[in-house]
Amino acid sequence: MKHFIRLLGLILLLPVTAMATEETNKPPPQQLATYNEDVTGDAEKETIDLKGLLFADDTEYYVDTWVSISSKDDEEWEVQYEGGYQPRIKFRDLNHDGVKDILYQRLANKNANLHDYQLHTLNNGKLNKMALPEQKYITAQFNDDFQVEVQLSPDKKPANVDISDQASKYAKLGIYDKNGKLLERTSPMIEPIASFKPIKISKEKGYGLKSKQRIHGAFRNHRLGTVETLWYYEQDQWIILKTEWVPSN
Repeated sequence: MKHFIRLLGLILLLPVTAMATEETNKPPPQQLATYNEDVTGDAEKETIDLKGLLFADDTEYYVDTWVSISSKDDEEWEVQYEGGYQPRIKFRDLNHDGVKDILYQRLANKNANLHDYQLHTLNNGKLNKMALPEQKYITAQFNDDFQVEVQLSPDKKPANVDISDQASKYAKLGIYDKNGKLLERTSPMIEPIASFKPIKISKEKGYGLKSKQRIHGAFRNHRLGTVETLWYYEQDQWIILKTEWVPSN
């Protein structure tokens, strides 16, 4: 009986020991970067620490990332971000209130080279999240004669892409016949916005954002081109200054 109780006690302790070992093996948080920028508008530079927690020692994926902001007056703020690869921060005044905003970037998908972003403002001690631009008008469709029509906005003439160099593949998929007649009404693949880049519009207007959004045919390795859009924040919303279609070579 004593032997049974001793054995039972050992079994009950095993999960606790295993959990302790697992916690010990977790990588500690890492200091990824330290910035000194005035993001509060008080004419004093704050210390901004970007930190991350790796999924494991042998990976480049951060399961958690966050930024800690501290002022010389001992005020502190923290922003939690989603995990990803290659986290970084840029500081630009994108809403044109005279104070630099905090633009966080992470690589969400290494294979597709897709990035995610978050934008925050910290003015007069208040931390707010700003919405990023969204494309609402882009459409794409296959037409007869191995043609793809890409519509960037309702008031612009659509771009046409010739995909006849891929005719045999599309015929094999059953989307076209060999003569270019459209057999199946399907749509090209429109990716989400893959990247944002702060762009100086002019000395008077300050900064905007340039986005890139890829469009593929019926399969991912058949890239048709990229939609490049220049955005500007005005009257509490993002407006489009210019959109253009850049065909793939």
